[in-house]
Amino acid sequence: MNVEFLEALRDLEKERNISADVILDAIDAALISAYKKNFGSSQNVRTEINRETGDFHVFSRKTIVEEVEDDKLEISLADAEKINPGYEPGDIYEEEVTPRNFGRIAAQTAKQVVVQRMREAERSVIYDEYVNMEGDILTGIIQRIENRNVFLDIGKTEATLTANEQIPGETYRHGDRLKVYMVEIRKTNKGPQVVVSRTHPGLLKRLFEQEVPEIYDGTVEIKSIAREAGSRSKIAVFSKNENVDSLGACVGAKGMRVQAIVDELRGEKIDIVKWSANPAEFISNALSPAKVIAVDVATDEKFARVIVPNYQLSLAIGKEGQNARLAVKLTGWKIDIKSAAEMNLTDEGEPLYDEGDEEDVLLEENFAENVENNDAYAAADNTEDTDYDGIFEEDADIFDDGDGALITDERGDAEEE
Repeated sequence: MNVEFLEALRDLEKERNISADVILDAIDAALISAYKKNFGSSQNVRTEINRETGDFHVFSRKTIVEEVEDDKLEISLADAEKINPGYEPGDIYEEEVTPRNFGRIAAQTAKQVVVQRMREAERSVIYDEYVNMEGDILTGIIQRIENRNVFLDIGKTEATLTANEQIPGETYRHGDRLKVYMVEIRKTNKGPQVVVSRTHPGLLKRLFEQEVPEIYDGTVEIKSIAREAGSRSKIAVFSKNENVDSLGACVGAKGMRVQAIVDELRGEKIDIVKWSANPAEFISNALSPAKVIAVDVATDEKFARVIVPNYQLSLAIGKEGQNARLAVKLTGWKIDIKSAAEMNLTDEGEPLYDEGDEEDVLLEENFAENVENNDAYAAADNTEDTDYDGIFEEDADIFDDGDGALITDERGDAEEE
């Protein structure tokens, strides 16, 4: 090593933001390791690099003792006093042991250390740049696909989209541009590893922030998100400004804002509902698009019983329970959905008759119908005091067979049995 090498280190310090002192300290440690490895020495040594000239030296270090047990690590007091009478037991005696052919080894070691330090510095710069981007959206270009893992070029490094973080049914092709949510950045032996996701609820939140200025500036607030990636999502929004319609702001003119997000998520359905501090109202909104008759809440248990019209029950529950499941995630409440009939209500929420009253009403209606029905009325068990004149048609002939039975024929001609 020489002055030119030190100047090169200073240039690297300016260009790569790597401290020359840090590199020199690393070279110093590497030289010690190289000396012991190449010269089979187990003795205690240290190296010294002149920061002005670039010259280096290797020194053997031994502890001064009264009686020597290991001559590679210790030296007797008597031998040390021959060199310098001022030595005392416990002092360190140093002797230069720089090999004649150590220059080539030192140069190679220095090169390896500098390259390694440069790599570490670059990795550190990348880590520092991306560590503050956790929770943000990144746009990457698909570079390759290996074992179902998708690798994206996001600029200075590569991001990994694992199979678990991919939207079910979504296809990926080389060169496609993709928006992803940055989950975390990890330090590994091969450098920083950026982990991204397409299924994280945070991706939906960031997309709305990009598309809806009212959310970005804080006028409209996203209170909660429930997502089943690739299928359906629910998002609860709220605005403190009474003049701002939170739902309308998210949907946009002719649905353009929310449609842009749906397109980015490859057709994933999105329900936008209005958040409310009133649990009953919020739960009712969360079950949209189903209509709700009533909501009974148990605040201590965070449990709610929801009553919906009979024809809305399947819609409220959703396919395979998806709508109800997302509503539970969105609100954080346990929800039990009942139909109006199960709760003895009409679809309008009005109470039905109890079973006894209902039977009485039906009997009265049937009796009125029976009065109008000649045959049914004739069969009734109240024939003794009944005046039959005018009840039957004028051309019908009726007579008593002697047992109180009435007999007629279709032609109006009476026949005796």
